[in-house]
Amino acid sequence: MQRVAELEEGVFGIRQKHVLQKSLAACSNCKLLQRWSAPVERQRSTHVAGSGTPGGSGASSGFALIVGLSTLGAGAYTVLQCHHLRCPSRSLTSSGVPGKAGSNLLLYLIVGGTVTGTGAYVYKTLRENKERFTSRVTTITTRSQEKESSPPAPGAHPEVPSHVPFLLIGGGTAAFAAARSIRARDPGARVLIVSEDPALPYMRPPLSKELWFSDDPNVTETLRFKQWNGKERSIYFQPPSFYVPVRDLPYVENGGVAVLCGKKVVHMDVRGNTVKLSDGTQISYDKCLIATGGSPRNLPAIERAGKDVQQRLTLFRKIEDYKKLEKISREVKSITIIGGGFLGSELACALGRRARTRGLEVIQLFPENGNMGKVLPEYLSNWTTEKVRREGVNVMPNAVVKSVSVSGKRLVIKLKDGRKVETDHIVAAVGLEPNVELAKSAGLEVDSDFGGFRVNAELQARSNIWVAGDAACFYDIKLGRRRVEHHDHAVVSGRLAGENMTGAAKPYWHQSMFWSDLGPNVGYEAIGLVDSSLPTVGVFAKATAKDTPKSATEQSGTGIRSESETEAEASEVHVSPGSSPAPQVPKQGEDYGKGVIFYLRDKVVVGIVLWNIFNRMPIARKIIKDGEEHDDLNEVAKLFNIHED
Repeated sequence: MQRVAELEEGVFGIRQKHVLQKSLAACSNCKLLQRWSAPVERQRSTHVAGSGTPGGSGASSGFALIVGLSTLGAGAYTVLQCHHLRCPSRSLTSSGVPGKAGSNLLLYLIVGGTVTGTGAYVYKTLRENKERFTSRVTTITTRSQEKESSPPAPGAHPEVPSHVPFLLIGGGTAAFAAARSIRARDPGARVLIVSEDPALPYMRPPLSKELWFSDDPNVTETLRFKQWNGKERSIYFQPPSFYVPVRDLPYVENGGVAVLCGKKVVHMDVRGNTVKLSDGTQISYDKCLIATGGSPRNLPAIERAGKDVQQRLTLFRKIEDYKKLEKISREVKSITIIGGGFLGSELACALGRRARTRGLEVIQLFPENGNMGKVLPEYLSNWTTEKVRREGVNVMPNAVVKSVSVSGKRLVIKLKDGRKVETDHIVAAVGLEPNVELAKSAGLEVDSDFGGFRVNAELQARSNIWVAGDAACFYDIKLGRRRVEHHDHAVVSGRLAGENMTGAAKPYWHQSMFWSDLGPNVGYEAIGLVDSSLPTVGVFAKATAKDTPKSATEQSGTGIRSESETEAEASEVHVSPGSSPAPQVPKQGEDYGKGVIFYLRDKVVVGIVLWNIFNRMPIARKIIKDGEEHDDLNEVAKLFNIHED
């Protein structure tokens, strides 16, 4: 009987296992147990694997106990709920009511264990999360305090910004005027000037004028000079403190102007709005101004002469050229200036002053008949030549250079008429060549007649690109297409370009002026087309002590005379009809104290020179702008008060 019972129990076990396997797949409680067990097992494995972290084996043991209790409770609960896993009632009951009290007691134990395990697990998780949160907040706070308290590391910003809103190529007068204009219209603008010149922006006129008349032995270092009126000023437009460091330009609160000195822009990508510097640096921009100015021309005869001659040559343009020539004038016995225009005549007069005090020989030679022969009418050019000679200069007109060579320690200049000139140093002042190298890479048009970048009435060459100063070839609504190489034009065109770069869309109508001084006692101002090949009419009067450049600067307070009148224009010019006789050409040898020279084209005044008459340029500008024919230019000359004592 016992054997039969064992066989029945074995058969029953096999059948029961088979039935259980089929039932487990269909039972929702069993599926719940399987789904719950899998993630718990993975969490346990992960936790145990990470037991090397702070907390050690104690944390792992506590976690294992919690998981064990939770698993036991969940498993037992499932057994009670699932009839497939329930054993015969006799194996689960105790003495008492069959199957009742025992099941309740066991259920209480299971539920209690489950609640205890779950609560412990939740408590442990929350505590760990709180510790991690506290640690993270502490770390962030500490880093923030360290960042605020520690100064920025030197060199944290790049030396040259990769992008600037306003890029100005060139560091001369036009670029500085544009920068000031941009900042006036947009106080928060960030402007970068890229200048090939190692110096900050400065004015050029004193390099050939007032600096040479200074009594300060350190003038080449201070670059401060006294104007004709005795007031002292610096050659620089602004001191270094005015400018923002280049590396800080993108980060300063209210923007500013920065100057990158000693760098040259060698390539422009107008489609990509980027430029490339000579050192490979690339800068992108929103708006760009080209104010590259020009380079002094040389004579072909000197270029062919070789290095020995080149080493004794000065092409006068920059501060370094002034310093070099000033030093040379103290060391050599003879200097020859080639060129009879504005620059050549100014330098001749300046050096002639030293000819009298230091025994320096100063020679000036040029192909024209007299000084400034391309500008002034012949009679006035001849008078100017005599004036320069009285300053101690050996003036040689009608002189064309054929060759230059070295003989011993001296230079020998051979002229085409057979004359020879021996000297120690040569200064070439034969004009300016506009710097238009960027035209090729940028695809900009260069004017074939006048040189320079061709621009429209708003000084714009392409979208987002403007040109100002010596390098701009613009259209004058009264005088046609022109290119002007004077300080006043650089100021006004740079100012207008800056305004248009900030959205002004204003046309360039200004008639720029220029001036030249042959020392403190003789000077002139001019406007429009002043070409000696045009018909001219001159009206002169006797000069007084007030009719000198020195007196003019005392009245205006500035030696840069264009600064006192800028774009001023007379509101109305009224010429009274009169019976004055036709103006006569002055006779040779007359002392042209002061006067007005009118340049005519088709009987219309297109240019005016004010000889020793100052602060009257607004009237001259108005006359040219009106473009009217005048029957009696003597009456027009009265507008300039030339007959006042």
